[in-house]
Amino acid sequence: MRRAATSLAVVLTALVTCAASAPARPTQKGPAQKGPAQKGAAQKGAAQKSAAQKSAAPAPPTLPVTGASLMVAGSDTPLWSFRGNAELPIASTTKMMTALVVLQHVSNLNTVFTQNDWDAASADSQIGLIPGERMTVHDLLVALLLPSADDAAEDLAYNVGGGSVARFVAMMNADAGMLGLHHTHYSTPIGLDTPSNYSSPDDLVRLGDYMMREWPFFRRTVGLASTTLTSGRYVRHIVNTDDLVARYPWIRGIKTGHTLDAGYVLVSEGRRAGLTLIASVLGTTSEDERDASALALLNWGFSEFRVIRPVRAGEAFARRSVPYETAPALVVAEHGYRTVLARSERVRVVVGRLRKLSGPMAKGTVVGHLTVLVHGRRAVRIPLVLARRLPAVSFLTKAEHLIKRPFTLLVLALLLGGVAVAVVGRRRRPRVLATGHLEER
Repeated sequence: MRRAATSLAVVLTALVTCAASAPARPTQKGPAQKGPAQKGAAQKGAAQKSAAQKSAAPAPPTLPVTGASLMVAGSDTPLWSFRGNAELPIASTTKMMTALVVLQHVSNLNTVFTQNDWDAASADSQIGLIPGERMTVHDLLVALLLPSADDAAEDLAYNVGGGSVARFVAMMNADAGMLGLHHTHYSTPIGLDTPSNYSSPDDLVRLGDYMMREWPFFRRTVGLASTTLTSGRYVRHIVNTDDLVARYPWIRGIKTGHTLDAGYVLVSEGRRAGLTLIASVLGTTSEDERDASALALLNWGFSEFRVIRPVRAGEAFARRSVPYETAPALVVAEHGYRTVLARSERVRVVVGRLRKLSGPMAKGTVVGHLTVLVHGRRAVRIPLVLARRLPAVSFLTKAEHLIKRPFTLLVLALLLGGVAVAVVGRRRRPRVLATGHLEER
C-alpha cells in the first residue's frame, strides 16, 4: 500500500512539472496587421512625427512670392518650401521676436512703461504714442501685434533693454540662436529695411509655431480681429492688420509685415480636421496677393495631407492565455503614434511575435513589438507591454489545475484502479501457517 501511494505521488509531481513547462495556447490570436486609423484630432501622450515631407503629394500652387514655407505645427520640418533657407527682408514679422523677448522679461503685463523720446517716420505704422506717454505692457504688446505699431515696438525695446534698444536687439539675436533659427538676424525691433535684419521662410514658420504653442498671450492676441486699448492718454480702438482672421474662422492669425524691400509678408496659422498648418509667404506685391498666396498654400496643405493615428497609447493588440490564469493577458501599445501623411500614402500596422507569458511578470513588461509601415517602409517600432501584472503561481495552484485536467483524471483513475486490484489480490492470497499448511481466506 505504501509503495502504491509513493508511486502515485511521483507520477503527480511529474505531471505538474510537465504542465508548468508546457507553452501556453492563445485564446485568440492577435492581429497580424491593422489597417490605418481614422484621422482625428491629436493631443499629448505620444510622440508627435511628420513623414509627409517624404511623400509624393501633388505639387503646390504656383505663388507670386520670393519665398514661402508650409509646416505642420509642432513638427519643425516643413512639408514644402520655396527658397526655404533664403535670407530675406521680413518687415514687421520681426515683431514676433520682439514680443518673445518682452514676454520673457516682463512677468506682470500690467507694468507701465513710459514712451522714450522717439519720433516715428510718417510712413511708420503707429498708434500715436508721444514722448512721456505711459501705457501698460499688455496694451503695448497688443498694439505691437495687431496694428503692428512701430512706436509700441520702440517703447517696449527701450524699456526692456534698460534704456538701450541695441541691448534689446542683442537679446533678440540670442533668442534666435537658442531656437535654432540659423538664417535669422535682427538689427531692429521694428523690422525696418536694413541689410542685417532678415530671416528665412522656414525660420519664420518655426518661430511662429513656437510662439503659438508656448505663449498663450501671444496666441490669444493674434487671434483677435480687433480690440480696445484702455491705458495711455486716451482709449484706442485697434484692428488686426491680418484681415484673414476676421474673414475665415479656421485662420488663427499670426503676423503681417510690409516694407519696400520686403514687399508684403504674412505668417499665418490655420486649423482644420485636427491638422494645424503654418505658412509663410514673402515678397508679394499687395495685400490681396499676400492673402491669396497664404490661403492657396494653406488650402493646398489641407487638401493634400491628413493627420492619422494608427496606434494609440494603451490600445489592445493581442490577448494571450496564461498558465493557471482564468482570464487572458491583455497586450497593449506602450505609446501612440501620430503623423501627417499625404492622402495617397497607405499605412499598415504589423504585430511581431510575442514572448511566452507566465507569472510573475510586472505590469508594463515588454513582451513584443509592433511596426508601423508607410508605403512598405518602417516609420516607427513601438513596444507591446502587459496591461496588468501576472502574479506568481504556487505549487498548490499548479496541482489543483493539473488534477482538473481530463488526462490527469484518467491517469489517476487508472492508478487508483491498479491500487485497488493490488489490495484485493493481496487479501485473497493464501497465507502459509507456521505448521506449513496454507490458510484459506
